[in-house]
Amino acid sequence: MANTFELIASSTVGSGGAANIEFTSIPSTYTDLLVDISVRTSQANNSRTLYLRVNGSSTSWTQRSIYGTGSAAGSDSTTGYGSTFLYCGECNGSTSTSNTFTNTQVYATNYAGSTNKSFSVESAQENNATGAFLTMMAGLWSNTSAITSILIAPDAGSFVQYSTAYLYGVKNA
Repeated sequence: MANTFELIASSTVGSGGAANIEFTSIPSTYTDLLVDISVRTSQANNSRTLYLRVNGSSTSWTQRSIYGTGSAAGSDSTTGYGSTFLYCGECNGSTSTSNTFTNTQVYATNYAGSTNKSFSVESAQENNATGAFLTMMAGLWSNTSAITSILIAPDAGSFVQYSTAYLYGVKNA
């Protein structure tokens, strides 16, 4: 069967910036969810951790990632990020190449079902320098509640103007 993607909601950060981007009241009428993210932070650093939480939960997260930095490669697990959020890669900071944004996709399967929720993340930090992160990650939220809200935030600073996030519902049809 073909997958059908339907836009549920979108958010574009205005001139004042935003501490986070949040989608609430997510309907349970789809099979899966896709969050398409393009962000940059105000923090004076080349990269900041980008994270995601669902339903306000800061517990029961586990994850495993592989990454490249432009000069090295590696892997990490929950112990590197803690178990309080879903790690979504590194986000461009204010010292990254001007006007470049990190692009990330988060896919959540069976988000409305009564089983634990699994996620996959692909993230590419844009930077015209040797230091830029590319991350692929698999994560699990060990909770059987349906996902009704998603919060996306950097670990420091705020999202700058023109940062965007789009939430899609996926149906098998």
